[in-house]
Amino acid sequence: MTGLYRETRDVLRKYGVRLRRSLGQNYLVDDGKRQRILGYANLGPDDHVLEIGAGIGTLTLPMAELAGVTAIESDPFIAGILADRIKGDNVDIIVGDALKVGFPEFNKVVSNLPYQISSPVTFRLLRHEFELGVLMYQKEFAARMVAEPGTRDYSRLSVMLHFLAEVQIVDYLKPGCFFPRPRVDSAVVTVRPTGFRPPALFEDVCRALFQHRKKKTSKSLRESFHEIKADLDFSEVLDVLPSEILEKRVFQLKPEEILEIAERMEELSASS
Repeated sequence: MTGLYRETRDVLRKYGVRLRRSLGQNYLVDDGKRQRILGYANLGPDDHVLEIGAGIGTLTLPMAELAGVTAIESDPFIAGILADRIKGDNVDIIVGDALKVGFPEFNKVVSNLPYQISSPVTFRLLRHEFELGVLMYQKEFAARMVAEPGTRDYSRLSVMLHFLAEVQIVDYLKPGCFFPRPRVDSAVVTVRPTGFRPPALFEDVCRALFQHRKKKTSKSLRESFHEIKADLDFSEVLDVLPSEILEKRVFQLKPEEILEIAERMEELSASS
């Protein structure tokens, strides 16, 4: 039994915590992995860290020794335990839903994210300016984040993140690294925003295309054209798109080709 595992069990017993997997309450208990995560974050006194899903403070407490931290925790009872464990005044706790509460200014985000909100919280983070994220995801989700065209994991997520951030998987964690053990493997991912701002229709185009990822682009667009929130005529859209793009199957499209589709739709919308 490792020191962090024992510490976690003791805290949970002391406060009578009954963890709920449905809320993603799986706490990291491998101290070696925790130290690696902190190393990737490379925290210093000038940093202010945002943490989502802080729990009982497994990452919060050591980060607070190095930098200022804003910790978001949705469970009021767990947030109370975190507040009780904090020593010092450089941690602010926000009790609430990370998809709804306001984010403070931060330059780094370090989190064992609740896996059920991985996609929406990632895109919400990327609407803010920050230098570096060190984030834990379900292994399969992380694979989709970095997938290349033509592969099984290539998805809307892969395409959008291709432009929005530099993403790298830097470590993997087995279920035994957590208590209680989740039913899935996990991955640590570094995220560095590029500052790229896509065309307004880019997200709509990605969503429409990947509803039918194995179909030809022309057919996929036809069947999901209702997803494009613009006053456009489908036949006019086909006329302005290169035939070599329209003939490709969606999962074979390069991110740059999908961006071109969005840009041409944007130009067509602006001229109509």
